[in-house]
Amino acid sequence: MSFGTIWTIASNGFREVIRDRILYLIALFALLMVAAWRVLPEVAASTSNKILLDFGLASATLVGVIVAIFVGTGLINKEIEKRTILVLIPKPISRAEFIIGKHLGLSGVLGVLVAAMTVIYLGILSFSRISYPLVSILISALYLFFELSLLTAVALMFGVFTSSILATLLTFAVYLVGHLSQDMVKLAAITKNPGFQRFTQGLYLVLPDLSRLDLKNEAVYGVLPSASALLSNAVYGLFYTVLLLAIAILIFSRREF
Repeated sequence: MSFGTIWTIASNGFREVIRDRILYLIALFALLMVAAWRVLPEVAASTSNKILLDFGLASATLVGVIVAIFVGTGLINKEIEKRTILVLIPKPISRAEFIIGKHLGLSGVLGVLVAAMTVIYLGILSFSRISYPLVSILISALYLFFELSLLTAVALMFGVFTSSILATLLTFAVYLVGHLSQDMVKLAAITKNPGFQRFTQGLYLVLPDLSRLDLKNEAVYGVLPSASALLSNAVYGLFYTVLLLAIAILIFSRREF
């Protein structure tokens, strides 16, 4: 496996996604934040600061998830539909290099997106003279990037063997269940239904627990897990990302073009 080849694919993928005007979403996020900053004090004067803190982090998450899912699921299918895959694969480029390069390229875009939205978010809070826990918010933004990188791996895995529409639906389902799996396990324990308990435990074991990477609710209050828990969650996210990419490579290597 050549790191030079992976870097070339990643950089080309990065430029391709940028050309698709994905980063115009940064301007949309800025407009949403400015609109919320102007409107919230008029409709909820007593709690406008708290709502703006929550709104900014939630909006950044939503924008990132949209890019990870809709762009990630189309990365491979776009190459197949345009028939450019027939030109790339016969060259000395392994399918593993192709998948990893595509993932790194989109992850780079998501990193820029998260960083830009975080700067805008903190800038508006500072301009509004709203106090905020800087370190907690920055750590939350980092873990949002980890979550989006993992979600990109999910999107790629589905995108290598299904249509873009089906891959989008499946990835969105994984995102929803990944955030609800802990609650589902707790609910199953309350119901004491063995079948439901086995089902929820199975989902929890197979699907990534994305709630471990979602720190925005805690970040608003400046309360985060311990350093060991943060490290454990980061390793968990990296493990699942690598596992999903390995599955995507295995499936893609068996496809004939």
